[in-house]
Amino acid sequence: MKEPTKEYGGELPHETMSVCPVCNKVIPALVYEEDGKVWEKKTCPEHGEFKEIYYEDAEVYNKFRKLAYTWGKLESFNTPAEKECPWSCGLCPMHLSHTNLLNIVLTNRCDLSCWYCFFYAKKGMPIYEPSIEQIREMLELGKKERPVSCNAVQFTGGEPTMRDDLPEIIRLAKELGYEHVQLNTNGIRISKDINLLEEVVKNGVNVLYLSFDGITPKTNIKNHWETPFVLENVRKVRNVGIVLVPTVIKNTNLHEVGEILKFGLNNIDVVRGVNFQPVSLVGSMPKEERKKYRVTIPGVMKALEEQTNGAVSVKDWYPIPTAGIIGEFIYRLTNNQYWMTSHFACGAATYVFLGKNDEVMPITKIVDVDGFIEFIREKSAELEKGRSPAIVKAKLMVNLPRFVDIGEMKKLGGLDLAKLIYNAFVKADYSALGEFHKRTLFIGMMHFQDPFNYDVERVRRCVIHYATPDGRVIPFCTFNVFPDVYRDAIQEKFSIPWEEWMKTHPGYDMAKEKYVRSKEDIAKMESSEVYKKAYNGKDFW
Repeated sequence: MKEPTKEYGGELPHETMSVCPVCNKVIPALVYEEDGKVWEKKTCPEHGEFKEIYYEDAEVYNKFRKLAYTWGKLESFNTPAEKECPWSCGLCPMHLSHTNLLNIVLTNRCDLSCWYCFFYAKKGMPIYEPSIEQIREMLELGKKERPVSCNAVQFTGGEPTMRDDLPEIIRLAKELGYEHVQLNTNGIRISKDINLLEEVVKNGVNVLYLSFDGITPKTNIKNHWETPFVLENVRKVRNVGIVLVPTVIKNTNLHEVGEILKFGLNNIDVVRGVNFQPVSLVGSMPKEERKKYRVTIPGVMKALEEQTNGAVSVKDWYPIPTAGIIGEFIYRLTNNQYWMTSHFACGAATYVFLGKNDEVMPITKIVDVDGFIEFIREKSAELEKGRSPAIVKAKLMVNLPRFVDIGEMKKLGGLDLAKLIYNAFVKADYSALGEFHKRTLFIGMMHFQDPFNYDVERVRRCVIHYATPDGRVIPFCTFNVFPDVYRDAIQEKFSIPWEEWMKTHPGYDMAKEKYVRSKEDIAKMESSEVYKKAYNGKDFW
């Protein structure tokens, strides 16, 4: 086995390890700057050289790199490091970060049959649907992690609302101590059945992680018509938020990212965030096609800046590990452990507020984020050296206002942002953070890898993992990028033959489970006030 790559790459250029997109052999790679962009270049002895865009803006990459954060390493592992990374995933001792979000696939059944989906069952195919006991064991895997147990789970599929025992599964997660429960859904069933929504929320779902690829039928044929009714049902049920999740593809829906954000702002009473996901080009794809569809995090950020007339700009974004700096401070202040130590290139985020006059105000317009981060680092160092937490709390209360522009904050209509931040930090509990999120719109960016841009350094710092019935916890960018080794192989092993599954589900008709909307259905939805309200909101820029 080769030694794993270093924890983080240094200044450009730097060496890492990657894979050949043809044969999956682990090979050296160089990450370097050229023409203001960051590239990855690698050569397979058998299949030749590959060059792929890594970040479309070197300046953004370097800003994010300086905020890389590595404190707090994983100490518990489920598999030995027998092979070179990424072929011992499970988690093995080469992995560095604990699980921030545990994914559990509940079924491969779905009420849609999208042409681009990589995972849904067709009639006659084996059914992957882990038992309640298997799900319990997978949930317990996250809770057994040390030094920090997992506190957030996402139930996914397929379409998880296809399972009749979904409320029981959600209740189980809450009983095992998961404070944050996400339901990854296309929203079709929830748009039609408010009782289902009431049931899952009553049992503990905090967030609907709702697929939403655009604001037109062309870009979002999956659930364009149904999404407004999901929002309306959430308004009625309450106590649950929505995160819109667009997969962003150049020459497909990149031109609509500003409109997607506008949709979120117009529905900010129930939409808690928009989490853009630049496309992961998994599978065999010609070079021309990759160039046609590839977009990276800076590309989406620039498109948002252009399409919002600068209301949300590239400078407003910070890498996900910035939250790790804050997490260390909270730990030293309150002993509450939760480290977000993903690789700096994996994701980015910002927050926006709506002012009294519907002015879109990024958090950077109100808060000196750079100054605040530096202050937090200084206070963490003081706590590490033995400074009393009570003294640091007092300093935090006294100093927070100097990082907040009072004039800008007044535009928020009575919201005391300094007090809200202080309460979230000092209480360090889910309710305090939840109150902050209710007054803002989170905008996130998460770029999952594919064989062309694969970077082992990123994999070792992955924080979004899948639990599997064989007792493993597998990073997202190995589970889905190498399905023959991980996702498909594991799920095939634990699937039930169609005939056997049908014995326990007599009379089940998959054709009847598939959702079909007629022209009459579409006309009815488009003529409703719910639909018009959702898609004909204010123009903020």
